[in-house]
Amino acid sequence: MTGGGSEGQGEGLRQRKRRETLERLRDGGIRLFVEKGYAATTVDDIAQAAGISRRTFFYYFKSKDDILLSLQADVGAMLADALRRVPADRRPLDAIREAAVGVCAAIPSGDMIAIDRLMRESEAVQARKQASYVEQEKALFSALCERWPQPERRTGLRLVAMLAIGAMRLASEAFSREGGKRSMPELLNEAFDALAGEM
Repeated sequence: MTGGGSEGQGEGLRQRKRRETLERLRDGGIRLFVEKGYAATTVDDIAQAAGISRRTFFYYFKSKDDILLSLQADVGAMLADALRRVPADRRPLDAIREAAVGVCAAIPSGDMIAIDRLMRESEAVQARKQASYVEQEKALFSALCERWPQPERRTGLRLVAMLAIGAMRLASEAFSREGGKRSMPELLNEAFDALAGEM
């Protein structure tokens, strides 16, 4: 009995240490990318900044590309969580819009500009970023199905998720093109307005 309790506590400690190391790697990597440039920053630089070995780095990330892409990967989960908190009386597309605007409003515009510039430095990251939109769509679709579980609505909800991700992609492209002159919430509202106007 006592041994089982200690094991559970030890597992919790290991998980916490892993999470803290992951955060040090990601935060340190982003800081170095901003300071030195993406191309000039090496895996060894990032590992050293996080206080770990190069070998340990690869236990957490396959490449430095994955540090940037981990930020993109978090977006789907953030959108899904925000969607679950939107009032239940919203229509699906309106609920996603509210969730997306809320998520983007919580991220400082300067951080978004810096991350966007870093991602544009690497063609490989750009290509994988485009692929990540599929994962975001899946996360949104799953969250929509939790709220509206009727089987006959699945096709419509899948379409809503696809259209919403399309609107978010257009807003992101405009943000990048304009260099952050307008905020992401403003651009998102513009894109969703345009989408609603065609429906």
